[in-house]
Amino acid sequence: MGPHRRDTRTMTVTVVPSQQVLNPQLEIAGGRRLSGEVRVSGAKNSALVLMAASLLTEDTLRLRNVPPLTDIAGMGEILASLGVGVRRGSDSIEMDGSGLNQSAPPYELVNSLRASFFCIGPLLAKLGIARVPLPGGCQIGTRPVVEHVKGLKALGAQVTIEHGVVSAVVPGRGHRLKGGRIHLDCPSVGATETLMMAAALADGETVIENAALEPEVVDLAGLLIAMGARVRGAGTPTIRIVGVERLHGADYAVIPDRIEAGTLLLAAAITRSTLTVGPVITDHLGAVLTKLEEVGCRLDIDGTCVTISADQIRAVDLRTQPFPGFPTDLQAPFMSLLATAQGTSVITEHIFENRLQHVGELQRMGAAIRMQGNTAFIEGVHRLSGAPVKGSDLRASAAMVLAGLAADGITTVQGLEYLDRGYADLEGKLNAVGATIRRVG
Repeated sequence: MGPHRRDTRTMTVTVVPSQQVLNPQLEIAGGRRLSGEVRVSGAKNSALVLMAASLLTEDTLRLRNVPPLTDIAGMGEILASLGVGVRRGSDSIEMDGSGLNQSAPPYELVNSLRASFFCIGPLLAKLGIARVPLPGGCQIGTRPVVEHVKGLKALGAQVTIEHGVVSAVVPGRGHRLKGGRIHLDCPSVGATETLMMAAALADGETVIENAALEPEVVDLAGLLIAMGARVRGAGTPTIRIVGVERLHGADYAVIPDRIEAGTLLLAAAITRSTLTVGPVITDHLGAVLTKLEEVGCRLDIDGTCVTISADQIRAVDLRTQPFPGFPTDLQAPFMSLLATAQGTSVITEHIFENRLQHVGELQRMGAAIRMQGNTAFIEGVHRLSGAPVKGSDLRASAAMVLAGLAADGITTVQGLEYLDRGYADLEGKLNAVGATIRRVG
């Protein structure tokens, strides 16, 4: 490509005011019943990938239903560092890729946001070269990029990893990736999405076998198709992409956040309340809704709204699995609920080896939990008690908030830098339906 052009456009982002407090914590007065209706924001895990897809086109890509989260702002900064013009509205974001002039996002931006690694696929497809530091994010276990690397190599890229940086280049005239057949050893969501974006501009057909089935993968396929890509099979184990020479801009709405929806439903369950949550795509939450019914909740589904009523909660067993199984992102919040259930529950974490760090914090609140490897045995107690606790990752922080809603007395929750990465004004939404939560710093 020609000489680098300096991009003088400014990036504007909307930051939730409460996120500006230095070292904040939440004070939760437990024992309040919830009632009313609460709105679900757009899916963070989908929006971040869709933002990376802006690197595939020189046209403007507009995303709607984008949540105001620190992770979204972070991805915007990463795209801006590559030359993309980024403008943020109240619930939308516009990205102009015509100024793309860099292939290496800076380490200081990438280190704190795992989703930044999604940039490697579209950068390779568009520029033929990419240098992306290995990603950071929540410390919930190893999330290797080996599947991403293996797939990019199958598309013709030369990839090396040195000093914590993944460097990739497409050799040959034109520096264009070539379609190929890729079999993922595990159905990694991130690898599936990275390879879909890389293949969208490749020469020929790419087949991804053992692809992830998650709704976020289907959402990415929907955006790519809206941009002119040829994608079939998203949501099944085999995805086929026929590369095109150019993708154009699009105007696209992000799906509702199934994890936030599940968290809000669990907030009603743990407080033994009746609450209406929406919009919800119920097919995205099938395993969670089934477990809520198994513990004794009543669910009334009306279009995209779910009304949950909870009284007596009984113990259940569950294990986390890739979609359509029970999502690992709701394991910690569901454990908070089961800590108050009648009987003994068993939760087995099969996705991430370090995603049971919240057990110790729940025990501080009076939960009776015994650990054996990656399995937790939870004997329900009549009531949790308020205590100072800290979330060790995004979903553990949400679990602490839910536990605080049901506890006697005051619970203080630290670690909000994690919570704010994935929940848009969670305390505001809960306060609006009857909770008593105050953010202090």
